[in-house]
Amino acid sequence: DDFIQELRDADLDIEDQGDPNDYVGVNITKDKHGYLNFNQLALIDAIIKDVGLSKSKRTKTVPAKSSEVLHAYPDSIPFEHVFDFNYRSAVGKLNYLAQTTRPDIMAATHMIAKYSHCPKKEHGEAIIHLVQYLKSTRHIGLRFAPDQSKGFENYCDADFSGNWFRDQAQFDPSTSKSRSGWIIFYAGCPGTWASKLQ
Repeated sequence: DDFIQELRDADLDIEDQGDPNDYVGVNITKDKHGYLNFNQLALIDAIIKDVGLSKSKRTKTVPAKSSEVLHAYPDSIPFEHVFDFNYRSAVGKLNYLAQTTRPDIMAATHMIAKYSHCPKKEHGEAIIHLVQYLKSTRHIGLRFAPDQSKGFENYCDADFSGNWFRDQAQFDPSTSKSRSGWIIFYAGCPGTWASKLQ
């Protein structure tokens, strides 16, 4: 309250609207223990609708097939000949979701986004797979339950040319790149995360 008054005393037009419950599409709730929960049900529902899976009962338990790495697929059928949703729009929404409340879909989203310039049938199938996963996990988000006994914690990992695929290397040199990922926690709460090609 003192901080708000200091801002007002500095001739700033500011209004205290209490605790936020919805900020830039992120729904924020406080549970009975005082922990904050962040989710984006409306965005997930919009993605499900955009790709045409609102009535589908099919769901997945993982964001991407671990046995299959996406590649350029230069000889495959173009995305637009198979699917009727906007690839780039879906990628944009998935990217926002991955960067705000769903770090579990970061790697899958990044692999899909990489082919936005020339998507093929396989890339569309990867979006469908990811959206089916979101459909079964739409209630999941971030939970901030601060633990004062913890400070900063950093976790990172990388694969060694995990996308390598000899048959595609001439069309897609990025298959020789390694993927790295990290997440940084403070007081047991996630602060930032990423999944990128090196």
